[in-house]
Amino acid sequence: MAGPSRRSLARDLESLADFSEPSAALEQYLTPPDIAAHVCHRAALSGDLERPVVDLGTGTGMLAIGAALAGADRALGIDVDPDALAVARENAARVDSSSIDWILGDATRPPLARSDLTVLSNPPFGAQRGNRHADRRFLETASSIATVSYTIHNEDSQEFVESFAADEGGEVTHAFRAEFPIERRFEFHDAERETLAAEVFRIEWRDGST
Repeated sequence: MAGPSRRSLARDLESLADFSEPSAALEQYLTPPDIAAHVCHRAALSGDLERPVVDLGTGTGMLAIGAALAGADRALGIDVDPDALAVARENAARVDSSSIDWILGDATRPPLARSDLTVLSNPPFGAQRGNRHADRRFLETASSIATVSYTIHNEDSQEFVESFAADEGGEVTHAFRAEFPIERRFEFHDAERETLAAEVFRIEWRDGST
């Protein structure tokens, strides 16, 4: 049976709540519903939701919930912020998605023993001091637990991501650009709204067939 269309998935995800008190240090920005819908729809078409799905740094649960709505039987969201996880749980209840487990913990050191997972993640772009190369740590985690991963990065990341994947025996199979709108939420933001250019990558870390 076919899953929801990308457009209907985006409409459902638009109803999810944002962070109640976002942290600048954790670079807590709401994953845009359009990007989440694109990622989860692509994952469904590629058969990647037939594996257990892990959303590293789940935040408000956007990707984990998107995966569940797109057909994943099992999904797990991990985040270090208990307040964010509370919002994620409320968001899951809002769209009647009960097939997701939530874990409080460091997404770069998840308490998981499996290595046949599909990872979805919108890692910090590393814009804040002390958080440089944060996306690299998320990729390192994905390479250790995932068969396939989808990650969102700042623009001009393709050379880095492809090089990292190759060094770990993986391969970027799909890449696309996306607009990442950001509303003014922190004191250092000058504009009421800004749109960043982002890039999304699908990486096969092993043979991609399990």
